[in-house]
Amino acid sequence: MTAAPPPPTRTDRLLAALAGILAGYGGLAVAALVAVVVRPEAGPVPAVGDAVVDRTPAGVKDWAIRTFGESDKAVLEFGILVLLALIAAGLGLLALRRRAAALAGVGLLGALGVLAAVTRPDSTSAGDALPSLAGAATAAALLYVLIARLTRPRPAAAPRTDRRGFLLAGAGVAAGATAATFLARSLGSTRSEHAAASRSALRLPRPASPAPAVPPGAQLPVEGISPFVTPNKDFYRVDTALVVPRVDADTWKLRVHGSGVPRERVFTLPELLRREVVERDITLACVSNEVGGSLVGNARWLGVRLDALLRECGVRPPSQGGPADQLVARSVDGMTIGTPVEAVMDGRDALLAFGMNGEPLPFAHGFPVRMVVPGLYGYVSACKWLSSLELTTFAAYDAYWVPRGWSAQAPVKTQSRIDTPRPLARITAGGRPVAVAGVAWAQHRGVSRVQVRVDDGPWQDAELGAEDGRDTWRQWVHRWPATPGKHTLTVRATDGTGAVQTDRRADVMPDGATGLHSVEVTVTED
Repeated sequence: MTAAPPPPTRTDRLLAALAGILAGYGGLAVAALVAVVVRPEAGPVPAVGDAVVDRTPAGVKDWAIRTFGESDKAVLEFGILVLLALIAAGLGLLALRRRAAALAGVGLLGALGVLAAVTRPDSTSAGDALPSLAGAATAAALLYVLIARLTRPRPAAAPRTDRRGFLLAGAGVAAGATAATFLARSLGSTRSEHAAASRSALRLPRPASPAPAVPPGAQLPVEGISPFVTPNKDFYRVDTALVVPRVDADTWKLRVHGSGVPRERVFTLPELLRREVVERDITLACVSNEVGGSLVGNARWLGVRLDALLRECGVRPPSQGGPADQLVARSVDGMTIGTPVEAVMDGRDALLAFGMNGEPLPFAHGFPVRMVVPGLYGYVSACKWLSSLELTTFAAYDAYWVPRGWSAQAPVKTQSRIDTPRPLARITAGGRPVAVAGVAWAQHRGVSRVQVRVDDGPWQDAELGAEDGRDTWRQWVHRWPATPGKHTLTVRATDGTGAVQTDRRADVMPDGATGLHSVEVTVTED
């Protein structure tokens, strides 16, 4: 009668957990390699990450944006990898006793990866399942081999398991997985280099309709105030793309189709560059921007008028009898953004932009072409990595954010922000006025007045920077004769129609935050 194998020791369990982690590492490396051939977005980590983003409650997304800013996606990806490592370690432990169950667990993870990949909005082929299938098969095979090596009986004088053989096999797996990872990155960078080369080769045309020069007084000489033009590297980025699409401009196309489009068209980038090019200064704002938040920026955009392009295709706005009231912009990553057709075609400077602050769009901001529509929050107007424009109705189709609790239409609300002094700052007045300064915006209506209040005192007019246009923000400064003690500074703006910014506090959902920004400071005499 064969004796039952001895129970695993603590060392055996640690090595089994390591076997699970190594098997997972190898599986992810192979999946990444296959994803380079299929599509980088079809890899299990990006696919699962996007699925998590899609199913995360809006409140949690807003918290992540507020807490981590543009690093929110890196934090999510790191969290997924940590979770996978813990699950892999658990499957390795399970394999010591129930190898079949552990292999079934690996298969279940692979199935989740397949489901996430093939249900992505941009998935158009069953081939998107291949990275997760290949990764799961590799991980299962590696786990089987490593656990078999670990549990192979040894002579009585030796350790009860073949630890030396396991460590050698594990080292081989780690080396092979690392090599596959570097190969995947190398092949991926080659593809990315083609896109980068197409961006580097792009020569922006001179605008037939250049933006007026920024008035000399638009940038106030106040230390700590936001620059009137936001540098590209500092411009906020909020989107759902776990992997920033790197689109080759040489192969990029834009399809215009849908209800009320008598003449469907497909445009290439060279065709857009040959059209009448316009240049405009426009401030963009994210609907997730809290009162006093930083998710707003001003840039000089270069592109072509969207209304002119739509009219060439025979599109008429609803006010002129057109059947479509929603323009659904679709990104290469499957994101959909719905914009009112009437707003796009009412004469405002709605653009298909390919330039930003004098250079081709950065990849993170939508290269090669994105939408820019002044007066609307970005989630209903500023689709990046544009691939198609479909004319439809709000009744017939809900764009990405609408089923998640956001309003289908969202004009920008009047907002103002104190940039300096910073919250909880300690200020030495020294008998000189303190510059309280910041920015205010009400795109497509303009800012006509900014006022500052100290504690519960009266509202006092601030000095306004020169207006560059009603589609850009406006700087302001108030020279405050500060007195010692703790004080609360509050700001409010009045838009170009005479409407005063409301003091009613409202959350960012469903169509943008409201309320007044205030900071607390302490003033000392010296």
